[in-house]
Amino acid sequence: MKHLIDPMDLGVEEINDILDLADDIIAHREKYSTACKGKKLATLFFEPSTRTRLSFEAAMMELGGNVLGFSDANSSSSTKGESVGDTIRIVSYYADIIAMRHPKEGAPMLAAAKALVPIINAGDGGHNHPTQTLTDLMTIRREKGRLSDLTIGFCGDLKFGRTVHSLIKAMSRYENIRFILISPEELQIPDYIRTEVFDKKGISYRQVSSMDDVMPELDILYMTRVQKERFFNEADYIRLKDTYILDCKKLKKAKPDLSILHPLPRVNEISTEVDDDPRACYFTQAHNGKFVRMALIMTMLA
Repeated sequence: MKHLIDPMDLGVEEINDILDLADDIIAHREKYSTACKGKKLATLFFEPSTRTRLSFEAAMMELGGNVLGFSDANSSSSTKGESVGDTIRIVSYYADIIAMRHPKEGAPMLAAAKALVPIINAGDGGHNHPTQTLTDLMTIRREKGRLSDLTIGFCGDLKFGRTVHSLIKAMSRYENIRFILISPEELQIPDYIRTEVFDKKGISYRQVSSMDDVMPELDILYMTRVQKERFFNEADYIRLKDTYILDCKKLKKAKPDLSILHPLPRVNEISTEVDDDPRACYFTQAHNGKFVRMALIMTMLA
């Protein structure tokens, strides 16, 4: 495995192996404390991040490795006009593996063409976020005990939400998965997901505008925020940002074993009162991200 740009770069068996390794890391932390001793991870974040960047750095440190990089494009030579390709080529001389986030779709693919070491896409615009997908899969498997025979509702910004796009593509490979897409018309899933995933694979899905109507059906509810940074028109953002807010009242219609996921950060789309509900999995989900990235780094450096 040279690079991880798209979640579909990994086969189902490869994903299972990574998730199995992550589970073993959780159970036997000390066993892996020197697994990457002497190795360096570069985190190149051309776009703001908290959880993803820090979980990558924590993952490498817990494996006994070292970290270098930047968390703001303004502190990199891109402000001087240096191309992504040149940046990646140079950093390849300093690090053994690179995690990269960029606001432009396709930038990690360009980076992979120039890199001398493995590239991990840590999010590119509204396109893909494969390590969040691995985190989501791990959380679903630990909560439900399986990755098949599930009804998953995606709610909120399905147009620009790269975590949604990545997870739909990954889950489409498992058996008997039912997708319910909950969004206003302006934020519906992009056409390429419909044609390349649903239509191509003959997967049935439903598009609805009401969360309440479908809540009793869901095994997983994947909430997303309306992302201000993806909008060109602030008026549209203000109009749509409060479209869906999950609270305890809405959860009265949900299954007792519903699992609520969110890639975070949240704004107000999940009321803080939900945090104490045993069905809320989003903080556990963020914790799982560190372990799945530990497993991924080990796998790619093997």
